[in-house]
Amino acid sequence: MKSEFKIKDKKIRCGWCLSSDLMVKYHDEEWGNPVHSDRKHFEFLLLDAFQAGLSWSTIINKRKNFKKAFDNFNYKKIADYGSKKINELLNDEGIIRNKLKIYSTVENAKAFMRIQKEFGSFDKYIWQFTGGRTIHNKWETMRHVPPTTGESDAMSKDLKKRGFNFVGSTICYAYMQAAGMVNDHLESCYRYREVKKFK
Repeated sequence: MKSEFKIKDKKIRCGWCLSSDLMVKYHDEEWGNPVHSDRKHFEFLLLDAFQAGLSWSTIINKRKNFKKAFDNFNYKKIADYGSKKINELLNDEGIIRNKLKIYSTVENAKAFMRIQKEFGSFDKYIWQFTGGRTIHNKWETMRHVPPTTGESDAMSKDLKKRGFNFVGSTICYAYMQAAGMVNDHLESCYRYREVKKFK
């Protein structure tokens, strides 16, 4: 069934966001903005891991529930989750109740903190994969956007080596797009020029 959703303005946007107000808001206000907050990095890593095998709109629709269920994405608290909290999550209908993904989130929080200890911040570690800058691509259509790149391959390999789960190259590239490590707004999208202004 075709969606009845209609954009209220005439701005040109990337086609993937045109299904709901929530998706448009995320596209307009967050996607592609360079992230330098460790808490935000962890939020995007968590959400992208839960997206594996699902649509991004499914995750966006449940984002508030994830935020509440996972203590506002506080990785220090998540790293200490025990069996009682994990059982609560497995019974929480507001999130994706995938046992492997929930257990992996706890292990990822621990690995995240090990990286912080080694590098001083996760932000300092993760941006090394793009040389500390945003890669501004020039895509004309969504068909041209790759699912993975050499940078996402390298990131995936290193994160796995450091104990992360659900960090395949495709997930890593989606994360890089969200965190503004790459600017994958289409050139025709009004946000492409906005993101190019970020330093």
